[in-house]
Amino acid sequence: MYDEILVPTDGSDAVDRALDHAIRLATDHDATLHALYVVDQRVTTANSGDLHDEVVDDLESQGESAVEAVADAASEAGLDAETHIAHGTPDAEIVAYADDVGIDVIVMSPEGKSPRERIRSLGSVSDRVADDASVPVFLIK
Repeated sequence: MYDEILVPTDGSDAVDRALDHAIRLATDHDATLHALYVVDQRVTTANSGDLHDEVVDDLESQGESAVEAVADAASEAGLDAETHIAHGTPDAEIVAYADDVGIDVIVMSPEGKSPRERIRSLGSVSDRVADDASVPVFLIK
């Protein structure tokens, strides 16, 4: 039923909860785990001055660490894993990756935003992914 499982990661502790569930799901279905980190173009655009390249390099480095942590956990569980770093708006890139690669399910954890922060930012990344994805999205709280 699930051959390709996507775990979007930002490297935070919240991802660990989602990853535990994704690994169980992947193990049950002998699925490949995909780790995706998105370098948020809103952050890099806001830093378009002298530090732009440094900011991009730093975010890409954080992304490499984040996807490798997911891949390492998958490997320890005896699962195949693929890693990818994209540039863009996180929710749009997650949905696009899922569509492009043929992901069967997305497993992610909502950010720890308060209701006020969600209103101010027009919802969270996980809210927008759940609304826009063409595949099931498991939100692990």
